[in-house]
Amino acid sequence: MALPNAVDSSQELLNAQSHVWNLTFSFINSMCLKSALQLGIPDAIHKHNNPITLSELADALSITKSKSHALFRLMRVLVHSKIFDKVKTGEEEEAYVLTGTSRLLLRDEPLSFSPFTLSMVDPVVVDTFHHVTEWFRDESSPTPFFLKNGATAWEFAEKDRNWNQLFNGGMASDARFLGGVLVEKCKHVFEGLKTVVDVAGGTGAVAKAVSDAFPGLKCVVLDLPHVVAGLQGSENLRFVSGDMFHSIPPADAVILKWILHDWSDEDCIKILKNCKEAIVASKENGGKVIIVDMVVDFEKQEEKAVETQLFFDVLMMVGLTGKERTEKEWAKLFHDSGFQNYKITPILGLRSVIELFP
Repeated sequence: MALPNAVDSSQELLNAQSHVWNLTFSFINSMCLKSALQLGIPDAIHKHNNPITLSELADALSITKSKSHALFRLMRVLVHSKIFDKVKTGEEEEAYVLTGTSRLLLRDEPLSFSPFTLSMVDPVVVDTFHHVTEWFRDESSPTPFFLKNGATAWEFAEKDRNWNQLFNGGMASDARFLGGVLVEKCKHVFEGLKTVVDVAGGTGAVAKAVSDAFPGLKCVVLDLPHVVAGLQGSENLRFVSGDMFHSIPPADAVILKWILHDWSDEDCIKILKNCKEAIVASKENGGKVIIVDMVVDFEKQEEKAVETQLFFDVLMMVGLTGKERTEKEWAKLFHDSGFQNYKITPILGLRSVIELFP
């Protein structure tokens, strides 16, 4: 009877080793995706208009013949990760095609997510993770990012022009993507409103989507001076330089798109109290805060979705002072900020729309 138990024990060890290896090398998925975007692989396949063979892809990317097998190995990982797919051509030769995921990464697509991905795999973000262990033993630094750079993420962006552009470009690509979905799926959220302030709205992609969908709605984008510098508004959209921790212009509603997860509970309470002051002044036409953020494990999400939310939570811990919150944590935050009611609509994939009422 000893042999079967020994076999089972050995198999468990081998399975455990495989699991550890997978976790250890999971960063390679991100780096392969980064290489694909920098090389322009999705765009080359799209431009080809047909399934593209390895040799055709190498020619399109100006990759030398000596590197063609390396390209095959890169593509093998990307196909396994479902970034691309393979089909058989008429000559029974394998060729690559886009998937729904890689179509989202095309550079010239209006809703391209490529800038966001490239900003999040930049060394400014990735290198910070090498300081997490040191940060756990450090009593003075608020985040590993601060420990590494001697500045908060916002201070660093203000001083480093290249990173500021890369980061804002990434956030703008997410805002464009989300803005279209938001006005399509959540029109009821904006009905009856006359004025809206998009707090920390960056380059104004969400506000533009809202103002375009509701021509009678006046939108204001509030953000820091270095973010809104040089940005041009329109008849229904204007940019205002300011600080959400000091004051927010009065409006029927305030939008907080992916903002509160950046900040600690104490900071969120300050922001929400300022939001409350802003909307109470115009309560006759709405009087609510529209939050777009994650609600962790809301209504028993799929395991992969929860995993991604947990990744985001650690990202907030490493780079900022915020976190991703459960409904219970959100409810406490709202109560401590003086709000009475809220409504969660889980309609934006990993994120939800939360309507918050005074």
